[in-house]
Amino acid sequence: MQAGLFISVEGAEGVGKTTSLAYIHQLLDDSAISYTSTREPGGTQLGEKIRDILLDKKNTQMTDMTELLLMFAARAQHVEEVIKPALNQGSWVICDRFTDSSFAYQGAARGIAAKTIDLINEASLDSFSPDLTVLLDVDVKVGMQRAGSRGELDRFEKEDLIFFEKVRQGFLARAKVHERFNIIDASRSITDVNSQLSDVLLPKIHTWLKLSSQSIQK
Repeated sequence: MQAGLFISVEGAEGVGKTTSLAYIHQLLDDSAISYTSTREPGGTQLGEKIRDILLDKKNTQMTDMTELLLMFAARAQHVEEVIKPALNQGSWVICDRFTDSSFAYQGAARGIAAKTIDLINEASLDSFSPDLTVLLDVDVKVGMQRAGSRGELDRFEKEDLIFFEKVRQGFLARAKVHERFNIIDASRSITDVNSQLSDVLLPKIHTWLKLSSQSIQK
C-alpha cells in the first residue's frame, strides 16, 4: 500500500484557513481519496487538553519556552497517535498548522532562537515534516479584522499587529528555504483562492492516484 501524503495548512490569524481546508476536503472527496483532517495544537484527547491551556487568555503568566514545549508535547502525541498511523494506512493527512507555526509564532514573534526550536523538533519528532505546506498569506491588518469579526479572541489572537507581522514574516522566511511551501494569496476572492489551491493540489492528486493504481496492479 502506498503511503499517504501529509499536507499542512499554515498562516497567521484571519487568513481563511477554515474555508481553504473545506475546499481541500472537497478536492479529495471528489477524487475519492481517503484522508484524515486534524489540527494543532490538538488532534488527540491529550492534545486538545493542551490546546485549552495554550489558548486560554487567563494564562497570561505562561513563559515563551513553556508555550513552545507545550506545543511540541501536543505535537509529539499527535504524530505518533494520529498522523503517522493514518499515513501508513495510505490515508492523506490534512493538518491545520504544524511545526512551521512554532517557528513563526514562538520563533519569529516570541524571539526563541530557530536553532533551539530545531533541537526540540529533532528530539521530539526526529524532524518529521509535511510533504506539502500551503501557506495562506494576507496583509496583517486584513487578517486581524477578519479574526476580530469571529467573536471573542483567544490568548494568541489578543496579540498586537507588530506580533502578527513578525509571525507573517516568519512564515514567509520559512517559505523561502523549504521547497514544500506553496504561497497562496489569501487577500483575493474565495473563488480565486480556491483556484490557487487547485493549481497546487490537483497535480499532487493526479500523481498520487497514478502511483496508487500502478501499486495495485503490481
